[in-house]
Amino acid sequence: MGKKITLDAIAKEAKVSPASVSMILNRKSITRFSEETVERVITVAESLGYKKRSLKNYALIKPLDTLIVVICPSLFNPFYTTLIQGIEIAARKEGYSTSVRTTYWNIDAERFIMQQAREVNVAGVIFAMIPQQPELAHELSLHMPVVAIGDRHNDLDLATVEMNNFSAGQMLGEHLIKLGHQKVAYLSSTLNNQHSSRVRRCQGLKEAFKQLEGGSVTVYAKEITSDFELNTTEVEYLTGYELAKTCLAKSPDVTAMVAINDMLAYGVFDAIKDSGRKVPEDISLAGFDNIFPSKLQGLDLTTVDHSLTGCGKSAFGLLKSEILHYQKHGTFHSETHVNRIEYKSVLVPRKTTGKCKNS
Repeated sequence: MGKKITLDAIAKEAKVSPASVSMILNRKSITRFSEETVERVITVAESLGYKKRSLKNYALIKPLDTLIVVICPSLFNPFYTTLIQGIEIAARKEGYSTSVRTTYWNIDAERFIMQQAREVNVAGVIFAMIPQQPELAHELSLHMPVVAIGDRHNDLDLATVEMNNFSAGQMLGEHLIKLGHQKVAYLSSTLNNQHSSRVRRCQGLKEAFKQLEGGSVTVYAKEITSDFELNTTEVEYLTGYELAKTCLAKSPDVTAMVAINDMLAYGVFDAIKDSGRKVPEDISLAGFDNIFPSKLQGLDLTTVDHSLTGCGKSAFGLLKSEILHYQKHGTFHSETHVNRIEYKSVLVPRKTTGKCKNS
C-alpha cells in the first residue's frame, strides 16, 4: 500500500497553507485564489499521487468563477424571462455567464439547487423571486454572493431588488375607484406567505377600497401544486379562466376584476368574452407586471409596470458589489447592512378598464 498523501505535504510543496489546499481541492471559496495558485496546487497534488478524488479536468475551474445560477419558478411567464434577460445583459458585459434553474415553487427543488450551487462553488446566485426558504438562502449567502428579486421584504437578510407590491395594488384600486367601480374581485393562484407579492397586492387593493363607502374586494384564489405547475405550461391562463367563471357565477355585482398578474388576466379576459360580456363595457380588467403581450392591439391590458429589465440589471449589480465586498473584507455577507434597491411601480392604463356602467 502506497503512502497516504496529506494536505500538509501538498501545502509544503505548493508553498501555501493546508487550509488553502483543502479549499482548492474541495472547491470551497475558490474565487479567493488566483488562477496560478489553483493550478499550482492541482499540479502538485497530481504529482504526489493525491487520490482523494479524480483531479482530471480540475484545472477547468475558471468558468465556474464567472458562472451565476439564476433560480426562478418557471420560464413560461415572460415576467421571469424578462428579469433573466436583464440579468444576462448586465452579466455578459462583465464577462459572466448564467445557468437558469427552475423550481415550479417546489421547496425540495429549491433546496437541491442551492446545495448544488454551494458544492460546485459558482460565482453567485440570483433568485428571480423571494426564496421560499429564506433561512437556507441566508445560510448560502455566508458562502457566496446571493441576491433576490421580489416583494419588499424587510425581514429578508439578503441583498434585494424590491418591488412595492402593496403600493401597486393600492394604485390599481385608486384607478378603478376613479372610474366609479365599487365592487371588484381579486383573482389569484395560491395565496399564502410563500407568495408574498400576491398577498401584498391584494392588501394594497383592499386598502384603497377601505376608503370608499360601500366599496368591497371579493377574493377568489385557487391552490396550485408544484406538480401541476410543472406539468401544465398554461397553468396561469387556465387558472384565470376558471376563477373568472366562478366569479361571474357567484358575484354578479362585480364590475371589475383584478388578476394577480398579466398571465392570469389573459385567462380572465377570455372567460369574460366567452360569457357574452364585453371588456371594459360590462367588466373592467387589470393585471400586474406589464409583460410584452399586454400591450398588443386587441388586448391593451391595464397593468402595473415594475421595470423588469432594470430589476434584472440591478440584481447583477448587487451581486457584483457582493463579490467586491468579499475581495475587500473576506466575507460574502455583511453583518452590518443589507443592500436593497427599490423600483417604483407605475400604472399603465389601457383599454381594458373603463367607467363603471353603474356609476
